[in-house]
Amino acid sequence: MRPGLPALASRSPLLQAKRAVLYFEIPCRTILNRCSHPNMPFAWTINPYRGCEFACKYCYARHTHEFLGMEDGRDFEEKIYAKARVGELLRGDLKKAALDEPVAIGTATDPYQPAERRFGRTRAVMEVFAREKGRQVSITTKSDLVTRDVELLQEVARRNILHINITVTTMDEDLARQLEPLAPRPALRVAAIERLARAGLSVGVFPNPILPLLTDSEESLERVAAAVAAAGAGWMGGGLLYLRPAAKGFFFPFLAERFPHLLPQYQRRFRNHAFQRGPYEQAIRERLARIRARHGLAAGPLDYRPEEWEGEEQLPLFPLE
Repeated sequence: MRPGLPALASRSPLLQAKRAVLYFEIPCRTILNRCSHPNMPFAWTINPYRGCEFACKYCYARHTHEFLGMEDGRDFEEKIYAKARVGELLRGDLKKAALDEPVAIGTATDPYQPAERRFGRTRAVMEVFAREKGRQVSITTKSDLVTRDVELLQEVARRNILHINITVTTMDEDLARQLEPLAPRPALRVAAIERLARAGLSVGVFPNPILPLLTDSEESLERVAAAVAAAGAGWMGGGLLYLRPAAKGFFFPFLAERFPHLLPQYQRRFRNHAFQRGPYEQAIRERLARIRARHGLAAGPLDYRPEEWEGEEQLPLFPLE
């Protein structure tokens, strides 16, 4: 645990309260964090909030509230911390990030969760990137609130490479409501993809996490691909379920309540590992490749050259002779 974080959390002023959620503001020294995982396609991460109100049952980030001295997994969805001075911090932090080092926004908590509607910390981050030039930025969200910022995102994309990933785990609205109780329903996310694509923004989908025996069938993934391709998505990723001990301690009781017949299989599959490897991983990879091919989707974002780009000056207009 980083020293001082529990004390900072305990002293964080209350910004607002509603029936089941408390919002706080927490000070921080930096908003841009180096990604140490060698297999990630980005070098830096930004999470404008700690905790996430969407309450996804499988969330791999629940353990991060333990750094604040909170052991109850529900604290992660009931105590949301908006980071203070994010714009000011980011302007300083970007001095240490090279232009060719991609920045990912929303790697642990959703940057467009309900707190964003109240406190606008993600918008403050994007306002900084709108004044940058030559950056590579991505956003990952489950929320159609991202469309609020269409004009701002267009400005970012004029001067930087910007990719937007919308997570659509399943098109089954009943299953989505059980897995992601407070996230926007799948139809709203697909509508957001369409709005972003029509605005000329680079947008794709993450059907993540792919859950064994729940969302990993060809039919389930096919429904997602068909819907997002029709909406204008350019790519479809595919990440498998990742169950750290903290997430397992929350997800398994959920299975026991809602899908008890699946619990023994999950217990066996995830007894010794957080990921599913080997033949299962390969089978899902091949399934996704077939589905993408049928719908003309790439496996990941395709880079483009923004209208304005670092090192390329606009030619002056000369009068015609």
